[in-house]
Amino acid sequence: MLESKSITQLCKIVKPLLSWYRKNARRLPWRENTDPYRVWVSEIMLQQTRVAAVIPYFLRFMEQLPSVEALANAPWDQLTKLWEGLGYYSRAKNLQKAARVICEKYGGIFPDRYEEILSLAGVGPYTAGAVASISFEQPTPAVDGNVLRVISRLLEWDADFSRGAEKKQVAHLLAEIYPEGQCGAFTQALMELGAVVCTPGTAPRCTACPLQEHCCACAHKTQASFPVIPPKKPRKREDKTIFLLHCGDRIAVRQRDAAGLLGGLWEFPNAEGHLDADAAEAWLWGHETKAGKITKIAPKKHIFTHIEWHMDCYLVLCENTSPAFTWVTKGELEEKISLPTAFQKFSGELAL
Repeated sequence: MLESKSITQLCKIVKPLLSWYRKNARRLPWRENTDPYRVWVSEIMLQQTRVAAVIPYFLRFMEQLPSVEALANAPWDQLTKLWEGLGYYSRAKNLQKAARVICEKYGGIFPDRYEEILSLAGVGPYTAGAVASISFEQPTPAVDGNVLRVISRLLEWDADFSRGAEKKQVAHLLAEIYPEGQCGAFTQALMELGAVVCTPGTAPRCTACPLQEHCCACAHKTQASFPVIPPKKPRKREDKTIFLLHCGDRIAVRQRDAAGLLGGLWEFPNAEGHLDADAAEAWLWGHETKAGKITKIAPKKHIFTHIEWHMDCYLVLCENTSPAFTWVTKGELEEKISLPTAFQKFSGELAL
């Protein structure tokens, strides 16, 4: 594409987009001020998660961990309980890791240079660009899926944006048009337009778009063709057998290994593969569990980004509390133990 022509065209969107944003921006809790800690936490939470789902998590998080120092010093179980249900728990792990670096290296003061923000654990070019522009008024674009969709339609740009080089080119073009003194507003305006007007699929709200007269895709009725989305690779399937173990008023849980998927979180005991009744009994025996009544309950499925879990489940009334597991009450499970959504799907089967 011709870069000079694209910059000329994009320059035309700045004023109408900012004017539209001032009148139409949603009132969101992380927009109450431009404190970099709040902006950073919100952007991490919003990765692959809907705004409506994030709001209560963000409010609860800020109430309990209102500062970088509080996050750095939070017990792991408190942090994961605050994150419970949001998924992608590596985000929470990296948040705390980065908070500790900010405390140790920057004296608890959030760094204000793009390169320093980018160096923090779990922070990529998008998040660094968002924090640097919104909190520190720097012309550092935050290029996510919403922004790529807006730009690809404005310019009828048929690039494969799953490639890093293409994203960098979009960021470079946008950096050229950032309005001095309004960098944060411009970043948020682009995000907002992609989230509520220039939406995915075949029915963007073009008549409500402040950039309609500048949009090539709208003029040519090609909105549905942009952005170009390459086919996704099929997810890997993994079969598992979950055990809901009861002994009196106690339920068995165990902590996952620190590394890997859902690292360090709690889970119901489980085995690889789909175990038939005989294999399930053998597994229980191998984990020092004397089983009384065993009931097989309905299977469930959970989808991660690249993996699908297909889960069978046995509800087991046990005659002993095996030392292989940690035994908690239902109240402790609800209030203190962070259980990933994949396992929460079976919580309704608990009989206590």
